[in-house]
Amino acid sequence: MRDDIFRVKFWGVRGSLPVSGEQFLRYGGNTPCIEVRCGAEVLIFDAGSGLREAGLSLMSESVSEFDVFFTHSHYDHIIGLPYFKPIYRCSSAVRFWSGHLHGKMSTAEMINDFMRPPWFPVGPGICQASLDTLDFRPGETLSPRKDVSIRTMSLVHPGGCVGYRVDWGGRAVALIYDTEHEPGILDRELLDFIAGADLLVYDCTYLESEMAAYRGYGHSTGIHGSRLAMAAGIPRLAMFHHDPSRTDAALAAIEQEVQTFFAGAFAARDHQVIDL
Repeated sequence: MRDDIFRVKFWGVRGSLPVSGEQFLRYGGNTPCIEVRCGAEVLIFDAGSGLREAGLSLMSESVSEFDVFFTHSHYDHIIGLPYFKPIYRCSSAVRFWSGHLHGKMSTAEMINDFMRPPWFPVGPGICQASLDTLDFRPGETLSPRKDVSIRTMSLVHPGGCVGYRVDWGGRAVALIYDTEHEPGILDRELLDFIAGADLLVYDCTYLESEMAAYRGYGHSTGIHGSRLAMAAGIPRLAMFHHDPSRTDAALAAIEQEVQTFFAGAFAARDHQVIDL
């Protein structure tokens, strides 16, 4: 990996639950997991089912230090955590970060409550890696690695959720999911947060025609994501957190429709790599 590469790789792009079958081959069926490379530094956002494969791939590259950031702890965003093999290797060092439950539950408490019987056969105590947990308040700026800056903000989602903006080497990616918008309104705080980023990864679970039926679910649309990208001067929009019912054909049709509104939009897919 070159020292100047700023890379985003999608290991899971599906929302709610994993899916499989011949109708889901192009875009994939894993739930949220995004790898961000800042030169030699490895950051991972969310521990959905895509985390299992991400861990195996990174271990094959002899990566041993990881920072894993949770947007929130709904099942689809944490289900891959017990299957992240680096946590079982004594040669690994893994730091877990969260802020969506600030003042209610720590990152350590969240992991211990999830990874234990009867939900999982063993607890985190079986892990041989060097593990650390860190808590933050949404709105803080994090500095997990040298020259890497991560801004945070609260998103609109049941139970809380955190949006992240990673800035490195004069480039930036904004990760804004799971979140719900107000119809016809571009949130000024969010626009300031994402302004000038090179890539916006945005919650595009629903169609505009579906939003009325799913008010309060905490998700958004590709058209709204496009409006945000254009207003914030962002050239590319990765439509993310696909509804599990969307087949390859359905997502391709949605992608084409949104691209007529904003040419820089595309439907993210498992294993897709974007260099910024």
